[in-house]
Amino acid sequence: MPLYKDLVEKYNADYIAGGSVQNSLRVCQWILQKPNTAIFFGCIGQDKYGEILDERARSNGVDVHYQRTNEAPTGTCGVLITGTHRSLCANLAAANHFTIDHLLTPDKQKLIDNAEFFYISGFFLTVSPPSIQHIAQHAHKHKRTFLMNLSAPFLSQFFTEPLMAALPYVDILFGNELEAEAFAAAQGWEEKDMKEIGKKMLALPKQNADRTRIVVLTQGHLPVLLIQEHTIEEFPVERLEPDEIVDTNGAGDAFVGGFLAQYIQKKSLGVCIHSGIWAARQIIKRSGCTFEGTPDFNE
Repeated sequence: MPLYKDLVEKYNADYIAGGSVQNSLRVCQWILQKPNTAIFFGCIGQDKYGEILDERARSNGVDVHYQRTNEAPTGTCGVLITGTHRSLCANLAAANHFTIDHLLTPDKQKLIDNAEFFYISGFFLTVSPPSIQHIAQHAHKHKRTFLMNLSAPFLSQFFTEPLMAALPYVDILFGNELEAEAFAAAQGWEEKDMKEIGKKMLALPKQNADRTRIVVLTQGHLPVLLIQEHTIEEFPVERLEPDEIVDTNGAGDAFVGGFLAQYIQKKSLGVCIHSGIWAARQIIKRSGCTFEGTPDFNE
């Protein structure tokens, strides 16, 4: 815990509105250049860090509707960078205190009713599975798109039950190679090949049979896999030179942000993935999940 104090007092620390989904939505907003397209729900404390988070997220165009708790401080994550390698020291704190009550108020329910797309990270499986089910079932009932990210290997291993409860509602599933391997292992699958794992993910039970699931797997510098019912496509990733890599923190979040920015505009899945790759490249060249200037993505 003293680490955060040291970072602030002894180093030139940058404050960034972090959190996996919040990062993705910030990148999405940057690409769209149309503020308040994305709405974010999360939980913060009644403190200075909460005010900083609110201000930074809003300045990036995200319409944040935080639940505020007195039971814990705002979550923080110290990002320590050595060369191109990062080490994260997270204190989730208030982020763990989100409750479904926040979603059930009339004003929040109106926001949910008006939304066309819902994106949730696997990290939220550790916080409020009832909230996930509420949103998932709402999306299913109203034929809205529900997207989810595997987020980290440990979630498939230790939070299998809430993950498998959410998965039947998932229209688009994101993950990287390590997360896909962990998911396969947790399911008892013997497959090691990413394409085969993706096909088995595709075949898992789905509530809305009219909309077949889509699986998108990133593999670092290897091609991104787009796995659909009858096709598997590979999208090459142009490698960055070592001296161009500043910080890989947030690259996966940025990929999803780039994807979402095009997907909500009804662009083709190919354009969505190219936008995701482009966004990840921009983030890797900077410290933290940050960006500046006007995006120049060309589909």
